[in-house]
Amino acid sequence: MQDEDFTEDTGRPSKTKQKEVMHELRDLGGELVELPVSQLKRLDLPENLLVAIRDCQKITAHGARRRQLQYIGKLMRSVDDEPIRAGLARLRGESAAEIARMHRLERFRVRLLEDEGVLGEIAAQWSAADLQHLRQLRRNALKEKELGKPPKNFRAIFQILKELEGMPDAAEADVLEESGDE
Repeated sequence: MQDEDFTEDTGRPSKTKQKEVMHELRDLGGELVELPVSQLKRLDLPENLLVAIRDCQKITAHGARRRQLQYIGKLMRSVDDEPIRAGLARLRGESAAEIARMHRLERFRVRLLEDEGVLGEIAAQWSAADLQHLRQLRRNALKEKELGKPPKNFRAIFQILKELEGMPDAAEADVLEESGDE
C-alpha cells in the first residue's frame, strides 16, 4: 500500500512526507556547508544557522559531521527555505536574471573584440574601468584566437566586465554619494 501525501484522518502530512521534507532540508544544509564564507554571507542566513554551518565546516570526523548536518537540518525546519534556495540558485547562476546577466556580458565581450570603439561605452558606463588594461587584454585575446592558443585573455575580459558590472555606474555613484550626505 502506498502512503499518500496527507493522511485522511488528520489532514497533516504523512510520516513519510515529513521525513522526506526533513531529508531535503538536511541536504540543503549540506549544500550550505560546502559554500565558502563569502558566499554564505550573501545569503542572509539567521545567526544560529550560520554558526552551525561554520562549525560543521571545521569538523573533519565523519560521525561528528553527520550529527552536525542533522542539527543544521533541524535548524532549517524553523527557517523559511525558499529565500535560501533562491540565493543558492543565484550563486550557482541558475536564476533567469543571472543567466540573462551572463549573456549580456558575453555579448558585450564579443562586441569589444569586434570593435575597439566599445571601450568608449565602457568608459561612459563605468568610470573606474582601466581602459588601457582592457585594450591590452583585447589585443592579446585577438592574438590568442589567431594563433589558436587557449583563451586566457578572452576569459580575463569577461571577469573584468563581471567585476565592473558589480560596481555602481557613474549615475548610481552620484545618487549614492548624494543620499549619503543627507
